[in-house]
Amino acid sequence: MEGIARVVAALQERLDTLTPAEEPKREFLATYQRTTIAVARAVERGVFEDPAWVEEWDAVFADLYLDAFDAARAGAQVPRPWRLAFDAPGDLAPLRQVLLGVNAHVNYDLPQALLAVIPVEQFADTAVLDSRRRDHEQIDGVLADRVAAEDAELATKSARSLLDRALRPLNQAASKRFLRESRRKVWHNTIELHQARLISPEAYRVRLAELELLSAAKIADLLAPGQVLLRLAVAGFGVVLPPP
Repeated sequence: MEGIARVVAALQERLDTLTPAEEPKREFLATYQRTTIAVARAVERGVFEDPAWVEEWDAVFADLYLDAFDAARAGAQVPRPWRLAFDAPGDLAPLRQVLLGVNAHVNYDLPQALLAVIPVEQFADTAVLDSRRRDHEQIDGVLADRVAAEDAELATKSARSLLDRALRPLNQAASKRFLRESRRKVWHNTIELHQARLISPEAYRVRLAELELLSAAKIADLLAPGQVLLRLAVAGFGVVLPPP
C-alpha cells in the first residue's frame, strides 16, 4: 500500500515541522493520520470491494488537504473552508479544531476526490458506480470504530467539565450519526458535481463555488456555543448542493 504509506509519511513530516504558531493545526493533522492508518488496516483486512481503488482514492483525497496545508503555510490563497479552519483562534478547543478540519476536508474536498477517481464512463456503469458507492459507505465503519479512541485522545488535550463527561456516551453516538449523515450528502454532492462537469468546465466551477460557500457557512454551526456534537447530530453536519 505505497499510496497510503506515502500519505502517512507526508502527514508525519508536517507534524514534525509544525512551528509554534502552527500548533493548533496539530489536532486535525494527528487525527487525520490516525484515521488514515485505520483505513490502511481496513484495506488489509479486505473490508473493501476494490482495495486498489480505495487506496488511490485515499491518496488523492489526502493530497487535497496537504496541498491546502502547504499553500497556507506559504501564504498562498486556499479555499475558504480551509482558510477559515486554518485561521481559527489558537485557543479554540481541540474538538472544534478537528471539526473545522473535518468540515473542510469532508464537505468540500471529498466530493472532488471522488470525482477525480471515478471517471465519467464509470458513472454510466451502474454496477461499477454501485461498487464505488458501497466502498465509500464502508468508510463509515472505519470512522465509527475510531470515534471512542479519538474521543479519548481529545480528552487528554483539555479538561472536561462534569457535564462533558456525563454526555460522553451521547457525544460518541452523535459523532457516529453525523458522520454517516455527512457521507450520504457527500455522495449526493458528488453526483451533482458530475452532472455539472458533463455540461462544461464553467458549469462545474459554478457548482464547486457553491459547495465552497456552503462548506464555509457550516463553520458558524461548529463555532456556536453549546454542546456541538449533540447539535450536529440533530441539525446535521453535511451540506447539500441544491438543484442547479
